[in-house]
Amino acid sequence: MSTTTDHPDGPAADAWTVMQRFYAAEAAYVAAGGLGKANYAHVAAHLDPEVTLHQAPGLPFTGTGTWRGHDGMEQFLARFSEIWESMEFLEQEHWGDENTVVVRNRVRFRARATRQEIDTLIVQLITVRDGRMLECRPFYWDPAAITGACESQ
Repeated sequence: MSTTTDHPDGPAADAWTVMQRFYAAEAAYVAAGGLGKANYAHVAAHLDPEVTLHQAPGLPFTGTGTWRGHDGMEQFLARFSEIWESMEFLEQEHWGDENTVVVRNRVRFRARATRQEIDTLIVQLITVRDGRMLECRPFYWDPAAITGACESQ
């Protein structure tokens, strides 16, 4: 198991600090084009080896809905990057402590296929272990609008 001493967030990082750094790495990965075009190591540095992402079913990028470990997250982000050209965090509010954080994100996505932009809200329940994201459960305010932005006209 990894220790916090070799992690860029350091041993004192709270859950919000971990997530701020993860969000920056995730946005850079998506903007670079994802798998084969971006360096996943920058994202993985903020993920616990046992990370689990629970995505809502029915969205264009959710697949099975549950993504596990570094490989699973890389597969998810590869799919996510195929769908989205960019993601910009417009507003963020957060509540939590060292190990848990709830984040309200107002995000602007731009779809690759349609170039359509959507400004939406996502609330995430996140746990952190040893300075890395362990589990994330996002809740999308308007899943139909997200799907609509991704569909070719």
